[in-house]
Amino acid sequence: MESEAAARAVVDQARTEQWQANHHCSAFVIGADGSPHRSSDDGEPAGTAGRPMLEVLTHAGVTDVVAVVTRYFGGTKLGTGGLARAYSGAVALALDKAPRVRRNLMRVCVLSISHADAGRVEHALRGDGIAVLDVAYDTAVLLTVAVPDGEESALRSRLGALGVGDDALRVGETRWHDVPPP
Repeated sequence: MESEAAARAVVDQARTEQWQANHHCSAFVIGADGSPHRSSDDGEPAGTAGRPMLEVLTHAGVTDVVAVVTRYFGGTKLGTGGLARAYSGAVALALDKAPRVRRNLMRVCVLSISHADAGRVEHALRGDGIAVLDVAYDTAVLLTVAVPDGEESALRSRLGALGVGDDALRVGETRWHDVPPP
């Protein structure tokens, strides 16, 4: 999730898909600093669903995440403690099973290099662990790469060692980039 609107869209989708359910309680944490964070009891007694779900998310240290627990009523009444345990337990179980992705603030750069050098340079950069986001072939080859923000000078040095002139590099925007788990 990259925005509060996107998180709310996930909750709305759950409501649409499970329209017969009585409750769609939710919690979300957005952004690197965990703000905004919101929760909803969706008709359950106050503090028995959304807040316990949010506490599980914040204690796990995850961000850019939304949790929706859908409950159909029927049978045994759980009471406030039982509801809190059920909702927080469902989120904890989901977090245990969910894959994690680390996000780093990266600087996107575009290299314009000759066709003759493209394969060698791309191979070297990938070997150095530099994320190659895109390769486009035109009159020159455009390699779009991402390096940790603030490490553009290290990229320039590496390109110099590979025989690529400084004029080939265009430093672009900073954005969050998903890093696969090791």
